[in-house]
Amino acid sequence: MSLASVRAFFAAKAPDIAIIELQSSTATVALAAEAHGVSPGQIAKTLAFRIAERDVLIVARGDARIDNRKMKECFGAKSRMLDAQTVVELTSHPVGGVCPFGLATPLSVYCDRSLLAFDEVLPAAGATHSAVRITPQRMAELVDAEWIDVCQEVETEPC
Repeated sequence: MSLASVRAFFAAKAPDIAIIELQSSTATVALAAEAHGVSPGQIAKTLAFRIAERDVLIVARGDARIDNRKMKECFGAKSRMLDAQTVVELTSHPVGGVCPFGLATPLSVYCDRSLLAFDEVLPAAGATHSAVRITPQRMAELVDAEWIDVCQEVETEPC
C-alpha cells in the first residue's frame, strides 16, 4: 500500500521523478547513504512529531539532530516523536520508509533548512528499500512544506 501510494503521488504530481528501488535495505540513514553512494547528510529523513494536539512531519538532512529548544521556539509547544505504530497509521509508511509523499492522512509537512546545503537529497519513497532523488526546493513545493530551522548545526569536515 505505502509504495503504491507514493507511486500514485508522483504519477499525479511529478511523473518525471522516478522511484529508485533497491534490493538492499535503506531503512537507516547509514544504510541509505551507502546504498546510494552519497553522504549521510544527503539522505532526507522524515520524522513524525506530536506538537500540542497536532501531528506533523519534519524532513531534515540525515546527519542532523533535532534541537528541542528550537522546536519549542518554532512551534510554541513541546514536541514528542510519535511511536512506530502511530507513524504507520498516519502515513501508511513503515519506519525506515517514511516520507512526505502519498500520505494516508493529510499532515502538515515542514522542511528543515539543513536540507538546503545540498543540490539534491534522497528521501525514502514509502518502503525500506526505496527513495527518490530530488532537489530540496522541489520536494518542499510538491508537499506544500514550510521551511523551518529546528536542527542543531552540523559540523562539516574542512576540505
